[in-house]
Amino acid sequence: MFRKIKRKIKSIFFNKPFGTQNANNRNAWLMKVLKEIPSGLTLLDAGAGNGNKKKFCEHLKYISQDFAQYEGTDISEGLHTGKVDYSDLDIVSDIVDIPLEDESIDAILCVEVIEHVENPLLVFKEFSRLLKKGGKLILTAPFNSLTHYAPYHYSTGFSKYYYEKHLPDYGFEIIEMVANGNYFEYFAQETRRLKEVSKTYSGVKLLGPLFYLTQFYLLNFLKKQSMKNNNSEELLCFGYNLLIKKI
Repeated sequence: MFRKIKRKIKSIFFNKPFGTQNANNRNAWLMKVLKEIPSGLTLLDAGAGNGNKKKFCEHLKYISQDFAQYEGTDISEGLHTGKVDYSDLDIVSDIVDIPLEDESIDAILCVEVIEHVENPLLVFKEFSRLLKKGGKLILTAPFNSLTHYAPYHYSTGFSKYYYEKHLPDYGFEIIEMVANGNYFEYFAQETRRLKEVSKTYSGVKLLGPLFYLTQFYLLNFLKKQSMKNNNSEELLCFGYNLLIKKI
């Protein structure tokens, strides 16, 4: 009995803890898709921030772009309030007006960016201008998200229907659209965040055995439901990963 409980604790709080794999899932998918792009092609990382995806693009001619306005040191609202290092950027510009020639790019990478743009449709228009015919757009964005990188957070997220509706209007064809996580994993993520959010936004410190036992029970329950998942991602997930072709 004790060993069984110990295994459950390890599976929930250690060994790729349930509800913590949002970024890991996304990065694994990005690595797979980027690896399939032929060596030597030119890739634009649009909204690159500190360029932490460059390590996945060593076989490509990598160009990074960002508007480089987020400071993160003078605002305490929401998540991700730390300073970003923009020192290695190749291009500093508005994402809807990137100073590159028409049809000069083989592939565009845009990871968790469009929720921070006032009009994402203008981003699709700009990407269509920049990409060569047959070029690939690798796009991820949240389906639902808490406020982050304030005040540059304009949309809480994007459903699959948003992409299906708008991408064809800009000459794009969706090759692959994969949900990252599901309803149960999303709520496991927020269950883990409850201690931090309660402390910050209600002044209540959730400590002691009762809180941790409750959290353990809820995470265990959510994990069991996730193992039986039957398309709950249509209700909610971390976000969608898309491989898109310019036609």
